[in-house]
Amino acid sequence: MKITQDILTEKAIELLKKLISTPSFSGEEVKTGDAIEQFLQGFGVATKRQYNNIYAFNKHFDESKPTLLLNSHHDTVKPNSAYTKDPFDAHIEDGKLYGLGSNDAGGCLVSLLATFVHFYEKKDLSHNIIMAATGEEEDAGEKSIRALLPILPNIDVAIVGEPTLMDLAIAEKGLVVFDAVVDGTPSHAAHPNGNNAIYNTIEVLQWLKDYSFDKVSDALGEVKLTTTQINAGNQHNVVPGHVDLVIDVRVNDCYSNQEIADILQKEAPCKMTPRSLRLNSSCIDPDHDLVKSGLALGRKTYGSPTLSDQAALSCQSVKLGPGDSTRSHSANEYIFVNEIEEGIDIYIKTLTGFLQ
Repeated sequence: MKITQDILTEKAIELLKKLISTPSFSGEEVKTGDAIEQFLQGFGVATKRQYNNIYAFNKHFDESKPTLLLNSHHDTVKPNSAYTKDPFDAHIEDGKLYGLGSNDAGGCLVSLLATFVHFYEKKDLSHNIIMAATGEEEDAGEKSIRALLPILPNIDVAIVGEPTLMDLAIAEKGLVVFDAVVDGTPSHAAHPNGNNAIYNTIEVLQWLKDYSFDKVSDALGEVKLTTTQINAGNQHNVVPGHVDLVIDVRVNDCYSNQEIADILQKEAPCKMTPRSLRLNSSCIDPDHDLVKSGLALGRKTYGSPTLSDQAALSCQSVKLGPGDSTRSHSANEYIFVNEIEEGIDIYIKTLTGFLQ
């Protein structure tokens, strides 16, 4: 039987319904991994598995060629309390396919899987293709794509499937979370204290509010520094010895996370300790042939402020997928069925232009 694009689209939507109806919180994706394996094997694709990471190589993989990675995730967050629909009831209403993970990132994942099947047996491609449906993206877990990458061949370029309305996110901000401490002198509230940590924090907060980094990215704009948490004291009559702050820094592609940490630790008027430096920014050359192929189809480029598994990749990468990121993690999450149809079509056309 000839595998047409219509058949691939129909089977992709069936798979998405199955994924939605199968709980797959981060670290608990065994059964959705099974479903993805069955989908690929049903088209004659030889699959491999590491933890809940399902991956496959195109049939005519040639080690002398560069390699394109297609990646998206099949784990989900837990449904928030505002849901009025059953988050695991995959059903279509008014052209919308409802269910947890439908938009983030089930629609992207099944569209990429269908695209991979389309190219699986094709010969004389300019690049090899690896498909990786991975787990633990939502919490950047140790058994996520980070565990898979060391056992894969070298990746030259990647498409990460996240909802972008099928426009090309050619850059993505990184993230560094800092724990900050403002010191003072603890004392009884009834006594004079010229070194009150809480009052000292006023000046620090103003510094954090006003601070700006010099380098501005064409795609991502400025580095964004935001104070998100503050905690101090536990008794009404005791001046605390310190105030704890949490600082969220969204890093553009002009800086590494290490550079951001070095700058803030040197210049900030308080102690700043980064929790992790591994979630770096990502980008692809705007003149890359993969980007040009998408632009030729009328797609737009932009810089994304939200994180994805791009942060784990060292190669050039673009974030691209059906759906709208504003629906991610929302109550009564959905994706339009025609977005999946369009996603598969644009993925196939983009890769056709790139892989020739």
